[in-house]
Amino acid sequence: MPLKSIYRAPWFVKAVFVISFFLIFFVAGVTYKNMSDLSDSSDLVTEKYEVAIELEQILSYLKDAETGQRGFVIIKDSTYLEPYFSGRENINNSLAELKELIKDEPEQGQNLIELNFLIDNCLANLEQVQRFILKEQNNINSPAFEPLFARGKKIMDQIRAKIKVMLDVQNKKLEINQKEYENNLKVTPIFLYLLMLLSLLLLIGAYFKIISNLKKLEASNQALELFKESANQSEIVSKHGNWTWNIEKDTFSFSDNLYRLLGEEPHSFAPTIANFMKFVHPEDLEKLSAQVEEMKENENLPFIYYRVIHKNGTIKHLKAYGKVVVSGENRRNLLGTTTDITDEIESFRALEKRNLELERNNKELSAFNHVASHDLQEPLRKIQTFLSRLEDKEEDNLSESGLKYMSRIKNAATRMRLLIDDLLQFSRTNKADKVFEVSNINLLLEGAKQDLAEVIARENATINADAFPVINVIPFQIQQLFANLIGNSLKYKSEDRTPEINITYEMVKTESEKLLTNATADSYHKIEFKDNGIGFDNEYAERIFVLFNRLHNKDEYTGTGIGLSICKKIIENHQGFIFANGETGVGATFTIYIPVV
Repeated sequence: MPLKSIYRAPWFVKAVFVISFFLIFFVAGVTYKNMSDLSDSSDLVTEKYEVAIELEQILSYLKDAETGQRGFVIIKDSTYLEPYFSGRENINNSLAELKELIKDEPEQGQNLIELNFLIDNCLANLEQVQRFILKEQNNINSPAFEPLFARGKKIMDQIRAKIKVMLDVQNKKLEINQKEYENNLKVTPIFLYLLMLLSLLLLIGAYFKIISNLKKLEASNQALELFKESANQSEIVSKHGNWTWNIEKDTFSFSDNLYRLLGEEPHSFAPTIANFMKFVHPEDLEKLSAQVEEMKENENLPFIYYRVIHKNGTIKHLKAYGKVVVSGENRRNLLGTTTDITDEIESFRALEKRNLELERNNKELSAFNHVASHDLQEPLRKIQTFLSRLEDKEEDNLSESGLKYMSRIKNAATRMRLLIDDLLQFSRTNKADKVFEVSNINLLLEGAKQDLAEVIARENATINADAFPVINVIPFQIQQLFANLIGNSLKYKSEDRTPEINITYEMVKTESEKLLTNATADSYHKIEFKDNGIGFDNEYAERIFVLFNRLHNKDEYTGTGIGLSICKKIIENHQGFIFANGETGVGATFTIYIPVV
């Protein structure tokens, strides 16, 4: 793992403090051991000093006893024997001290046993010399005295040698200990310095990491403050407030805007259910109280609706919802959102009012349809009937101007009938009872061609069409669509060529079609009607679908300007699109898109 990644790791500071703790603990242990070794060295020096003192005292006591004996031999005064008598006890005390001092040293213990043996021999020899002097009446020239005296000297020399051996052992032990201590003393300070330096570097790294974390924390706190302020502004704009119920403690907290939804300033009262209920509409109080109790029992709050009354008498409609969230420490809180839906309620009521108006308009439109289909057509039929009779019986009696007027009346009545028929057809495309069915489009196209069979035959027109799949459509409207588009092509045929209409089909993806800029479906049925008629200027491609809009004079081409409007309405009923593209003198193309269901 790269050092940079380790430094950025969240566990870095914790690891540094743990390592530093163990390093400091280790340094303390090493220091304690060095102090212990120093204490051991000091104890060893003290022990060596005490052993040397005791050995020197033993040697001194023996010398005093030997000197006193010599004085007794020379002076014959028994007082010179006092060092001999007291020396025995003193030597035993020193031997006991030595035994205690070297109890953990087997080698010195063996030397002490040998020394004790030599001392006993020395003291015994002194005692023999004393008895010899008293027996032989101080005859030091006796041949038997010299061996005793020489033996005493030999024993003393052996005692001195043994004492020297014991002192050498102590000195050697002290020297070895001193060398070990000096070696440790050379290495340990460097080792401890390096450890302390490493700890210092780690702590410095941890310090900078903490500083970096503090900066990030400060930046996070600033971001949280901005987010909090943004959330407050969002609550104000969206007219909602948040609240939290701590399930374990049974306490509530309200956001600032929740107070505003009640018409109060933030934190103007304690966030409790009892205080909140004071603002609830009396008619909704019982229902809301029951829902709150159910919330506390089930720890869940589905969507609830109620009203509140502000102090100024304003009534607001609120909607609330709550959901339990479990934190990492298994603490359960119910987070709730309360929204002011007063505008929605008012909009809904306005919509209901508009729906009622629309329903009345629909009834009026139905009445108009009835009038158009019966009441208007009835006098129109009578006009046409009487015109026909007048033409049959009085044509010869009419003047030229009279015949001209009668022809104009006849043409006007015909246009009136066409207009009424087209208006009825357009009104039928606006009806709400549009039923979609999975239909065979090929049969619907044949039905449209049958409706126009007479015109197709008269114009000797050719209609070429691809095979269509079954599509979910409103059948009678699609047949009307085909009839209107084919009829439109035949109406605006070119005088110098036989009419030809090509109808093609393909299923397309939305993203592949440039015309489908506002489409919502992924795929569409694409149907194209292409003719070789007179065409039109693309400047009018949008206007031709407008109701009652005509590109040509009514004397040039018959029609009411409603046919293509009916086509556009039918396609809108299918949530599709229709586009027109024309070229004057070449022909026109109508492209239809119906969403794939």
